[in-house]
Amino acid sequence: MARITNSELLQRIAQLEAENAGLRETIETIENDPTQPIPPHEAAVPSTAVPRKHTRSWAWTLLAAVLILIGALLAPVAVVSSWAKVQLTDTDAFVAAYAPLAKDPGVQSFVTSQTMDVIQENVDVPAITSDVVDGITSLGTGPAATRALEALKGPAAQGILSLMRSTVDGFVRSDAFAQVWQEALRASHTQLVATMQNDPKAAIAVGSDGSVGVQLGPIIDRVKAILVKQGLTFASQIPSVDRTITIAQNSSLPTIQLFYGVAVAAGAWLPWVALLLLAAGVVVARRRALALVWAAVALALSMVIIVAGIGIGRLVFVGSVSPSLIPSGVARTVFDTLTTAMRDTGIAVLVLAIVVAVVGWYSGPFAVPRRLRGFFGSGVAWVRTSAERHGISTGRTGEWLYAQRTLLRALIAAIAAAIVLFVRPLTPSLIIWTLVIAALVVAVLELVQRPVITVPETADDETPIMTVS
Repeated sequence: MARITNSELLQRIAQLEAENAGLRETIETIENDPTQPIPPHEAAVPSTAVPRKHTRSWAWTLLAAVLILIGALLAPVAVVSSWAKVQLTDTDAFVAAYAPLAKDPGVQSFVTSQTMDVIQENVDVPAITSDVVDGITSLGTGPAATRALEALKGPAAQGILSLMRSTVDGFVRSDAFAQVWQEALRASHTQLVATMQNDPKAAIAVGSDGSVGVQLGPIIDRVKAILVKQGLTFASQIPSVDRTITIAQNSSLPTIQLFYGVAVAAGAWLPWVALLLLAAGVVVARRRALALVWAAVALALSMVIIVAGIGIGRLVFVGSVSPSLIPSGVARTVFDTLTTAMRDTGIAVLVLAIVVAVVGWYSGPFAVPRRLRGFFGSGVAWVRTSAERHGISTGRTGEWLYAQRTLLRALIAAIAAAIVLFVRPLTPSLIIWTLVIAALVVAVLELVQRPVITVPETADDETPIMTVS
């Protein structure tokens, strides 16, 4: 028999690769679900080629379902406790979360009004203006001048108040105020943590009505210095005040003090417990691929609950805050600032769960994904064969990549998992880009790897035996 040509050899290699892929899919299917029937076109495979594992009892399925259910139920609690741990213990994170409020127009207007209220409570501008005018008239002004000066008392007082308000407003909108705001936040959070820890030396930052606020004292001191510098020396009469601007109120906030220790401890380990329970449920399941999909779906549903809960909580919070205490617009801004990190984490985990569900389904022993994988494998084999025909080959490097393909795939998966688990903040874009890049790297590896082909030398009338290793 004559030797086969290179093109025929390459076609035969592609055919063998497709057949090998089909056999691997069959073995994988039976390993994951021994009860699933073998497809008709693969029924002729000898029984020795398809090892069958010992079938687990239904108790393993029940155990897997319980573990996955508990892990999914703990996931929202884990997100909340992790957020609470940061908010309650990390002053830098707290300041970073609330610092942008200094640039919010609604908050700036609120601070300006509160500052002016404090100034007017401690400095009687109309009385000071009246005393100044009376002092001038007592020097012996004429009747007409006296009447004119008396008529100017009200406008003069209003003018001074207007000047003071514009000064306060200009300061509140400046970068200097943002710095003072951060300092006030840091002081307030430090006192809040001390109060939570029952420190007897702590200033009271949590009121009996559940209010939490920012100290106004540093802001008043800075405004007083600016007014005196502008020539309004009477501003020096403004005393150092101990007042707090309420930025949040909830009747249940004092109760947080009772659960402070639990939140600090649980926030560190509860997310890992939930993750381990979900993973254990997949490992002990009879059909691990199916269990992985359901675990991801359960996690996604739990994240939907927490994101929806934040939305409902926003409505309840804004509706429960008294407008006399804090304007509704400021209340919405404060709540959004407070829950942004928790909401973003919930959305990111939701996206991650959906991605895991899709990947688990695509990799599982299901009919549709099996056909999709076969189509992809055939396409890669065709591209590789076409490149070989045109003299394009990765040579020994491709052979090494093919020999180490399992290790390389595991390495890519480990790197992607490490990014998702340890990079913060966790965002949907981070997860999606991590998945896209990992998928592209795997696809490139599939293209550049080169199966090792052995074709022993034969006589002209012999058919060569090809081995793909």
